[in-house]
This record gives sequence, structure tokens and C-alpha cells, in this order.
Amino acid sequence: MTEPTPRPREPHSLPPADLRAERPEDLYALLPAQPHPEPSMPPPVTPVTAKTAPAPPIEAAGALPWRERDGKLEVALVHRPRYDDWAWSKGKLDPGETWPGAAAREVAEETGLRVRLGLPLPSASYEVSGMNGQPAAKLVRYWTAVVTGGHGRLEHEVDAVCWLTPAAAQERLSYPRDREQLAALTAAATGKHLAAWPLLLVRHAKATPRRRWSGHDWLRPLDERGFGQAEDLAGLIEAYRIRRLITSSATRCTQTLEPFTRAHRSATLHASAWLSEEGYARRPRRARDALRAEILRGGPVAICTHGPVIPDLLDLLAARVDPKDQPVADVLASNRGRTMAKGEVVVAHLVGHGPKARVVALERHLPVRRRPADLARLTIRPKPLHDALGPGR
Repeated sequence: MTEPTPRPREPHSLPPADLRAERPEDLYALLPAQPHPEPSMPPPVTPVTAKTAPAPPIEAAGALPWRERDGKLEVALVHRPRYDDWAWSKGKLDPGETWPGAAAREVAEETGLRVRLGLPLPSASYEVSGMNGQPAAKLVRYWTAVVTGGHGRLEHEVDAVCWLTPAAAQERLSYPRDREQLAALTAAATGKHLAAWPLLLVRHAKATPRRRWSGHDWLRPLDERGFGQAEDLAGLIEAYRIRRLITSSATRCTQTLEPFTRAHRSATLHASAWLSEEGYARRPRRARDALRAEILRGGPVAICTHGPVIPDLLDLLAARVDPKDQPVADVLASNRGRTMAKGEVVVAHLVGHGPKARVVALERHLPVRRRPADLARLTIRPKPLHDALGPGR
């Protein structure tokens, strides 16, 4: 089958969303999930051998669930009978899994509790015994977490969960390295930052190259790698219990969020042409207004858009950082004017809403690398969304 001959792109050809709408509620249109045909497989990739690259560290993720009981802060520790130790709930990342997704999953598997991740905490690096009996490096990343549900049955090598005050937890912990995360959580509680809410800024996953697409650019879909990235993002978004999603109306953005909305029917997906490349080129202020509206609302949200739009939105977030919070200010300052990788997510944790909202922590999550064989297990398939959107959407 011959490759279609590309047609000249129309300058600022707009998706059929109403760019003339003046009310914020007119900017969005609810998008239904749509089925997709089977993708073709990419060529195999030659693996990197141990002789050509150093062994990567064992990657693990965990969380510190917290609550307030009778006005006192408490954190949850788990006991593992195999090691007879008290520590934080944690475990290794599964293939294709993101760090936040693994942290939330491990807490659920070990304690039977569903959690919403909060602020990132200090990581822990140490040596363990590898599969061949040789020392191996292990890296564990942690988050604060709030319990949102679950059955509470103990599973996966854990026989007890204990809620303790920070002082009691410090005494109970078996490893000195675990006290660093406890100290950071306690400091966040003192600064009243534990109630922060997450704003996820997502750049769409990898799309079909422009040179291979002859239709309108806003209809250009994800490619095979992009659909793999979209699958991975679903676990990351769920780790923060996001149920409100705002996206560019371009197909490659709506498809980036589709695996999540398929898995979580209670989530709402709103599309705005102002977050598209074409809408941004016409009126950049509208994209900034969309972000301001979410900060004014003040609740967990994910916003998916394009590379050219992102620097403006990062600058808006930078203006919300307390000048005294040097680490967060430095991160945003070092990224001023840059965009994000395709499939990358920046998580900004904000306290408050409206004019007083402040960014108190930031995370950056690059897309997960996937092997070609992983692509055969995708649950969504490429298909442009112009039929689903229809005229006037």
C-alpha cells in the first residue's frame, strides 16, 4: 500500500470546536470513548547487553499513608514477617509501570487500602542482595498518601498495619533510612502542605509524524509508541485519583487520555480548542485562561496539551511559587522556556485556590520505555476521532 501524499497544511486549521465561545463552560465538549482498529507492530529492537551498559538499580516505589485522629497526625507502617521489620509499604515496579502507579498499587496490594498520592518525599538508595547473590543497588521513591477506600485485608507478605504518631513511628521503624521520609512528611504537616492538590500538566504522547499524515494536523493520531505511552499514563493519573481532565481537542491529545477515561467511567474529559496548537497560535491568552480557571477552581485535574503551549503554562505555575521555596523555584526557573517530552507529565502540588494558590512541590515523570512486544497488549487502537467528534464539536 503506498504512503498517502501529504497535502499542504492549512495555516491554523482549527478543530471544529467553538473558538468564538466566551463563557468557560462553552469551551469544553464531553468526548465519548471510541473503539480502535488493531495497530501494526514496529520492527524489533536490539536489546542492550550487560557488557555494553551498567546494570540499572532495582526500582521500587512506596507511600506513607497519613491521617488525623483526634487532632493528632498518624502515619501507617507495615510489618513483614519474612524480615520481622517495620517499614513503609513499597515494592518493585512492574514492566511498563510508572513510579506513582507502582507506589499506589503496592499500598493497595500490601494493605488492602486504596490511596491518593500527595507530595513527593525523599528517595532512599541502598544495597540489597541481587538475584545472583551479588550486591545490587536499589532506589525507592516515596510519596505521602491519603486513604480513599479499600477492604483493608492484609496481603502480599504483610501481617500487620500500625497507625502511629510521628514520634512513635520514628521509634518503631527498623531502618534509619526510613526516618528521612517521616521527617519530610512531618515538616509538610507543620507547613500545612499535606492538603495540597495535584495539577498534572501532560504533553500528548508520540503522534504519527506530520510527513506521514495528509489530513488536518489536529486529526493526526498517536502512533504505536504513543499508544503505549498513553497506556502507561493511565496508571500515573489514577495514582493521584484525578477525575477531571481538560484536553486540547486535537486527536493526539484526546487519545493520550483515552485509556484512563475508559478504565474510569466516573472521570470527565473536556476538550478545548484553545489548548490546541491552532487555537494557541490564534489567541495564546485563552490557554493561560484555561489554566487560571482550574487554579481558581482548586481541585485535582489533568491538563493535556502541546509542546508550543507548555512553556506559557509552566511560566504561570512559576508565578505561583513562594520565593522563599527555593528548591521549587529553582526547578521552574531552570525549565523556563522549555517544553516537555512527548508523554511527559509535570505534577504541580498546590495549596489553596484562586489568587492565593501556591505551588509547594513539583514532580517530573518522563515516558516509560516500552519493548516492542509490550505493544501487542494495548487495550486501545489507533483511530482518528473526527467521526466521534462530529460537526460542531
